[in-house]
Amino acid sequence: MYSNFHNGSNRVPFDCGVSFAEQLDRACGHGVNALFVTNHNTMDGYRQIIEFKNNHKKYDSVKIYPAEEITIADGGHVLAYGITEEIESGMSLEDTLDKIKKQNGVSCAAHPFAVSNGIREKAVHCDMIESFNSNNFDRISNLVANQFATDNHLVKVAGSDSHIPSTLARCTNEIESENNLDSILESMRSGNINIERSGYVTKDELYEHAHYVLSSSKESILRDALRHYPRFYKTAKWTLNYYVSNPHNPLWHALGALGLYLTRRVSEKVNLRGHDPHVFQKRSWRTLIATSLAP
Repeated sequence: MYSNFHNGSNRVPFDCGVSFAEQLDRACGHGVNALFVTNHNTMDGYRQIIEFKNNHKKYDSVKIYPAEEITIADGGHVLAYGITEEIESGMSLEDTLDKIKKQNGVSCAAHPFAVSNGIREKAVHCDMIESFNSNNFDRISNLVANQFATDNHLVKVAGSDSHIPSTLARCTNEIESENNLDSILESMRSGNINIERSGYVTKDELYEHAHYVLSSSKESILRDALRHYPRFYKTAKWTLNYYVSNPHNPLWHALGALGLYLTRRVSEKVNLRGHDPHVFQKRSWRTLIATSLAP
């Protein structure tokens, strides 16, 4: 939950609603004994989950380690494992990686070939690469990331990228190390880490996350609509209220399926046909539709 209001969006500031107990229950239930907390652009939450864990003996089997998912200047995401101090967002990739190294952390290119927030070929500068990401529902971006990692002899990891409880531990990695931070980080740098389990989110899980984000962000979305699109404010308010109250209406699932189809089309054009990779950074529906329909 500490990623909320740190994801870089004033209009849609809510990102994730997973509680400490849900994280730890899923980790223990799936045999995960080392868990990095990677909130967006903040290390708030790490110390709090440690305190929560220490007050509940049933979670003794899992150790929690510090990390952060950092948004760089061009909108790409970089994971920083093992850092002790929060690293600010909005810097260049080079400056971000320098900050990680100064803290003896390990860097990882998160979902590098995702069309809206990947660092793409610059992933070669990171210590590791997410060659599989559960949320890359288009699948093409994962295939490209995996081939890129193989061609460049990069250390591969898988990421659940969980924003709802059911996807926690969808992906797991096996590390040959002692279960302490220094040993784990050294094994990461040395490549003594293998993808143990990888799996995609389901459509229903994507819709569940979308409902959390839009229902939680409703007030800020409507404020933005009133400020920039006053003529359509009443329509936007009615539509959003109806969606929040009736998320399982077939209409919303049809719109969601359309969005996923358009995203696949854009990913194919960007990752396989050489179209501009920055085309969808602002996640504009107008740009998404225009790009997906273009020849």
